[in-house]
Amino acid sequence: MTSSVREPRTWAQILGPYRTPKISRSIFELLITAAPFVMLWGLMWAALGVGYWLCILLALPTACFLMRLFMIQHDCGHGACFRRRATNDWVGRVIGVVTLTPYSFWLRAHALHHANAGNLDHRGSGDIITLTTDEYAALNPIQRLIYRLYRSPFVMFGLIPTYLFVLHQRLPVGLMRSGREPWLSTMGTNAAIAAVISVLIWLMGVGPFLLVEAPVVIVSASIAVWFFYVQHQYEDTLWVHDSDWSFYEAALNGSSHYELPPALAWFTGNIGVHHVHHLASRIPFYRLPEVLRDHPQLASLGRLTFLQSLRCATLSLWDERQRRLISFREFRRSTRAA
Repeated sequence: MTSSVREPRTWAQILGPYRTPKISRSIFELLITAAPFVMLWGLMWAALGVGYWLCILLALPTACFLMRLFMIQHDCGHGACFRRRATNDWVGRVIGVVTLTPYSFWLRAHALHHANAGNLDHRGSGDIITLTTDEYAALNPIQRLIYRLYRSPFVMFGLIPTYLFVLHQRLPVGLMRSGREPWLSTMGTNAAIAAVISVLIWLMGVGPFLLVEAPVVIVSASIAVWFFYVQHQYEDTLWVHDSDWSFYEAALNGSSHYELPPALAWFTGNIGVHHVHHLASRIPFYRLPEVLRDHPQLASLGRLTFLQSLRCATLSLWDERQRRLISFREFRRSTRAA
């Protein structure tokens, strides 16, 4: 049976049984992620006595485990790791201190992303700013330059990720007038982060701490933003106006299936199976491969290989006429032709 036979809403019902987490598996996944991260972080500290080159080499695997911790925190936010909401929340809050991500604040912003993904009339909440070709054409030269800089790979995957995790999330930006919960989340997480950093600096000193922590945060943040970016910023994604928007359609046809090598899929918590995740966000990350195994027709929807995904970094504008993302170069060509 092909995927076209079933409507997106029907798929959401079919995937219901996969939403049940396996508690022992969730605990196991948490332990085999947190323990290696702590061990590798400690090895980076010890490597300072050998040479900083060794510390930098260890930064990549350490950053990968930190990213995986973030993916587990992400699943806790969806209530997918444990059966009790309170357990998910407290595990997510603790991990948030390590990932520099205030759990409740991030949860509110991420919920808006799931609720509005692919909706042209509700952009700007927990997503990558994306303009249509008509909107870009209406900008003045300075505004165009700012948008081009924002969408450049150096800024998008270099400067923005570190800014987001180190500075932006220290305040509940975007939710400052949404009650006290976002403030309690950010300020509580900030206090816990400050306490942990103070202890580490007392043990290590300021210099060694920064030499170890900085590359781990920078690398993990950049990788995390890339994976978030590519899930919706691919050529055949879906953007429509509110009158034509459907949650189920946007989930299944506006989110990619980023087909990754097994090691990358493991470190990213199978987040590449993003169309299924958006369709049924309470499915635990370790059960997403089960869905594709049992329903292989879903694997072809929005399929994107690693090599194909590299082109996504150049796609910056939504062309409503062609119904696809295009690059600035394609926009210039179409403008000249017109």
